Amino acid sequence: MARLNEQRSAQTDSPGGHMLSALFALALLAAIAGPLTVRLVRHPGFVTGRDGRLSTSVTLALAWTVLLIWLLCATLAYGLTAGGGVDWFQGHDGPLSSLTTVYLPLLGGPYTALIAAKAVVGLRVEHGTMAKPAPKGVARRPLRDLIANDGGRTDLVDLQYVALSAVTMLYVVAFFVADVGGGLPKLPTEMWTLTGAPAGAYLVNKMATRANPVITQVSMTAEGVLTVEGGGFGNDPRIEVDGTVLPTEVTGTGTLAATPAGPVPAGSTVAVTAHGLRSDPLRYAPPS
Repeated sequence: MARLNEQRSAQTDSPGGHMLSALFALALLAAIAGPLTVRLVRHPGFVTGRDGRLSTSVTLALAWTVLLIWLLCATLAYGLTAGGGVDWFQGHDGPLSSLTTVYLPLLGGPYTALIAAKAVVGLRVEHGTMAKPAPKGVARRPLRDLIANDGGRTDLVDLQYVALSAVTMLYVVAFFVADVGGGLPKLPTEMWTLTGAPAGAYLVNKMATRANPVITQVSMTAEGVLTVEGGGFGNDPRIEVDGTVLPTEVTGTGTLAATPAGPVPAGSTVAVTAHGLRSDPLRYAPPS
């Protein structure tokens, strides 16, 4: 048995053995992440928020979960084949030695942000301090939802959370593929701050940011009434068209209505100001 283990070690220590292990690990990652990605593309409800947009906290927590499952499966497969069996997992410096000190904290940050963000958003929506209307009639770019606010503009806090998490994931994948036989990469314990600190900033942003009005759709009726749909309009909203404030009414359905002096040209910028905050502008596009 000892001789067999030595032969296996010699094979896996060779460049060909390293390459084979790396290819197997990448193939396993594709086998795990591929079907899940296809499933989410067809049925994205699992990773969307209250407004139907892609949720940053849910997506990153899911990505870290998939990454950790892949690391454990690849390490287990290597240990039971090229690693020589159960004995390979033993020892203080075994292939799973950094699981509790590095990888569980890496996973904990995104999940803490996910749970806390859901609670904060739920309470704010319930008390009327935040609106989560579903976008209507707007060209969607789902991946942009990860780094954009409710109005569709890039949010710096979301951007840094996604960017630093992606860099950390890439770092883990690259070091693991470079040496599958070494087990989980021995990353510095401070690495958890690359997900923990951005996750904390993301959560604070959810709690502290005042909710701007959100426009989801702009349309004109046959009678020449400009109708604005969305949320967070408050009690005294004002519609602006290309910077011109129009007399605004709140309809019974919660939408806003205004009667401009003439037809609104295509490409005009429509915005809503409410309780001292201005929505992100939306360009009016009449139906063809």
